[in-house]
Amino acid sequence: FITDYRHWQIPLGRKFRSLKMWFVFRMYGVKRLQEYIRKHVQLAHEFEDLVRQDERFEVCAEVILGLVCFRLKGSNRLNETLLKNINDARKIHLVPCHLGDMFVLRFAVCCRTVESRHVQYAWDHIAKTAAKVLREEV
Repeated sequence: FITDYRHWQIPLGRKFRSLKMWFVFRMYGVKRLQEYIRKHVQLAHEFEDLVRQDERFEVCAEVILGLVCFRLKGSNRLNETLLKNINDARKIHLVPCHLGDMFVLRFAVCCRTVESRHVQYAWDHIAKTAAKVLREEV
């Protein structure tokens, strides 16, 4: 377990919000920032492809930047159970939302050091947990 101190900061008021972005541009440069964003978009689409290949799941919204909204086909209760089991295992963390009356899981590619193997690891954990939840449902 490695602590990521990037988000530990003194909150800045309205006048200084652009200062944070200035530091990001300064740290990465425009070209590296573009590469960083493109990589996260590509990894999100990789995760989307994994979800679409599994007939038990559905993608619930257009993939925007690094965010994939998906769910297990079935009831909201089934998806709430899936989310609880995934988060209780503490291997990955997903955040829920509601799209209309659907309970949806959100997968966000947002870590600075994320690679394709991490996306695959997350999907394997989600798929195995879904199989367990579906077995217990019956």
